[in-house]
Amino acid sequence: MALDPLQASSGFIRLFPTPLATGLEARLRSERFVFTTETETETDCTAFSYCGDALDNANQGVIYLQGKNSALADMDVDCDGVQGGPADDGRCTKARSPDYQSKTAFQRIITRYGVGIQDLNAYVHPYVVFGNTGNKPGWRTFDPTKFGVRPLSVVAVVCGDRLVYGIWGDTNGDDGDKPMIGESSLALATACGGKKMAGDYGHNQADVLYLAFTGEDAVPGPKGANWTAPAFEAFEQSIEALGDQLVQRVSANSTTGSKNAAASRKEGLMVLWKIWAGVLSGMILVWMS
Repeated sequence: MALDPLQASSGFIRLFPTPLATGLEARLRSERFVFTTETETETDCTAFSYCGDALDNANQGVIYLQGKNSALADMDVDCDGVQGGPADDGRCTKARSPDYQSKTAFQRIITRYGVGIQDLNAYVHPYVVFGNTGNKPGWRTFDPTKFGVRPLSVVAVVCGDRLVYGIWGDTNGDDGDKPMIGESSLALATACGGKKMAGDYGHNQADVLYLAFTGEDAVPGPKGANWTAPAFEAFEQSIEALGDQLVQRVSANSTTGSKNAAASRKEGLMVLWKIWAGVLSGMILVWMS
């Protein structure tokens, strides 16, 4: 079933900044191919890649998802991790998410942080499912850590005209027919698509950008984020300053604005439109058949 365009929850208003859009356009013109895999989404089976740039610099690299004809990724909802709490409104129950797992990929790291939680909570923490694991014969895997992305590091997600900050909090397994991409926690999905998003209801248009950052400076660590926040807004605000610093990696070539500048929605959307519509014809991509 076709879904409505992404519509953010009423409490989220950060617009996609033009410096990031302009810098991303430059990156996509000269991107460096990292990894290609046949991937599956809920509604389509096609080829997508993890692409990267500036990976020879440990603290300047970026890795993102991109498909054919400048398509980006969709947004399915992941419910793994802790259930319950004041933010739990029933949209991520096991009944609505049959592939629910009680632990996220980095649960042990969270426990070692000693910050008062045992794992991520899909209702609270805006985590992205990034990387592919599995042991099936011929199953393609991708480990972002081999390219410098650290567990629980900050990730930028662009959905519609909105920029949301999250963390890399889980990985895709081999429980499907093909590797999956384009998935986030319910908290992040709600920030992008509103409360219609649920464990059994996502966004199936390939127009969401997931952008991960390499290096230890992208990791907030136990003291750099409000891990015990009761709701998404409080947690996302706690990593906003770090996110603002990290997105400068892709806006470094822009001459407009500072790291806190957010130019007009029209200008930002025009750049995004060119990326998504494939107007940038100079991109070099290699796809597995």
